[in-house]
Amino acid sequence: MVPETYLKSIEDSAGLYEIRIQFGSDIFRIFCFFDYGQLVVLANGYQKKSQKTPRQEIDKALKIKEEYANEKR
Repeated sequence: MVPETYLKSIEDSAGLYEIRIQFGSDIFRIFCFFDYGQLVVLANGYQKKSQKTPRQEIDKALKIKEEYANEKR
């Protein structure tokens, strides 16, 4: 079990999660998803500068997830 402080599910994103990292005063987010429940696949990351997660970053992570699934077939 990982606390929501570090790993949070992204609403309306079909299995996409956000890893939260704070280094000093900088905050970073890395989108990830699980493959067969055991492998964590890191998709893309960005430096958080506002309260709301940019939709374009979520869309980019979903596209990476889709490409990953297509490559596995």
